[in-house]
Amino acid sequence: MISPENPPQVAIVGGGYAGMAAAVTLARRQVPVTVFEAGPVLGGRARRVAIHGVALDNGLHILIGAYRETLRLIAEVQAAPADVLLRLPLDWHMHQRLQLRAPRLPAPLHLAAALLTAKGANWRERFAAVRMMHALRGANFRLPHDASVSDLLAGHGQGPVLTRYLWEPLCVAALNTPPGDASAQLFLNVLRDGLNGDRAGSDLLISRVDLGALFPEPAARYVRARGGTVLTGCRVTAIHPLASGFQVTAGTAAQHFSHVICALPPHQVAGFLGGISALSGAAALADALEYQPITSAYFQFDGRVKLPAPMTGLPQGVAHWLFDREAICGQRGLVGAVISAEGPHHSLTQDVLAERVLREMGEHFGPLPPLQWQRVITEKRATFSATPALKRPAQQTPLQNFWLAGDYTAGDYPATLEAAVQSGIVCARGILGDTAAL
Repeated sequence: MISPENPPQVAIVGGGYAGMAAAVTLARRQVPVTVFEAGPVLGGRARRVAIHGVALDNGLHILIGAYRETLRLIAEVQAAPADVLLRLPLDWHMHQRLQLRAPRLPAPLHLAAALLTAKGANWRERFAAVRMMHALRGANFRLPHDASVSDLLAGHGQGPVLTRYLWEPLCVAALNTPPGDASAQLFLNVLRDGLNGDRAGSDLLISRVDLGALFPEPAARYVRARGGTVLTGCRVTAIHPLASGFQVTAGTAAQHFSHVICALPPHQVAGFLGGISALSGAAALADALEYQPITSAYFQFDGRVKLPAPMTGLPQGVAHWLFDREAICGQRGLVGAVISAEGPHHSLTQDVLAERVLREMGEHFGPLPPLQWQRVITEKRATFSATPALKRPAQQTPLQNFWLAGDYTAGDYPATLEAAVQSGIVCARGILGDTAAL
């Protein structure tokens, strides 16, 4: 346990969701923290971008009700948390192909009812889906050996409609990895918590504000109000282990800290840890990760595009999901489109990709209002590839008082905001001597 008379001095390198989750957890206990963020804004791979004066995100993300640690910290740092998140009961709307809506029943009855009443699938497929969920529940959502999501679905006799328009899109949305390459166990962990926990766990939560304003920026205010420091545009250039802690150099200034949490994205970790022999194993695991992209496209129209739901799936097209930003957060005439994971679309130029998405929107929803502007953003290393039996580094490293935080570190979830937040909390609790499970 920490000593109030001599609290640890903690450096957190990286101001994304993982780093800020660690900072808030430590600041709550009055532990002095200094967050170093090299970029101009907080948030890491879930940050605000401004386009034509409109606050948007570098990538479109959603939360589910099962992401309890993220929601808990948002509630802790936000003055009015209910105002920044749009909460929707599970309503899976794959346009003109499949619609599945969870009624307000206790779990797991809500899911069984949603599957049995799904519009677009025949009764054999619906019952097969219920049987699969029952079998998975009986196995506590654990597999004796990891496999691909495609193999899992085939082994449970899932039909073509629900496979194509429910399970596979859900896999890509949750794991950002094609089903043939994706870890079935990680997928089951998401199903376990999102569809088999309490009914609220399956709710969809879409941010009404940009992702920086959702958590990292109010978290920074929370940390500063408790004596901590949050620096942006401040790159750490060196870390040297000492007999009594670490010397952290940012620019020309060097500071001493008792603990360090490295909350950098995984593709930067190996280079950052280079030269520290005790961290070579963790660096090698991070360096071995492969990555999947996320492409987001924004379209500003002179008038509203009337989508059937705030979040609407497009089957068999380039775009996977459309977001009605006017319905979600009042951004008039703005539609966001997201394309997860790798695919043929990566051979297209941004302009051609945008043209195809616009054409798909017109085919599904009729003539579109005049287009004012468009922007395509691709995060090439948005997430790690969530492949079967993937080895991920632990948060606690062999180097005493040096921790790793990030969605790529060991955990039950794929690369999600919840995985990032949980990792930061694990690091902070380790420093605090709190071994209670999340």
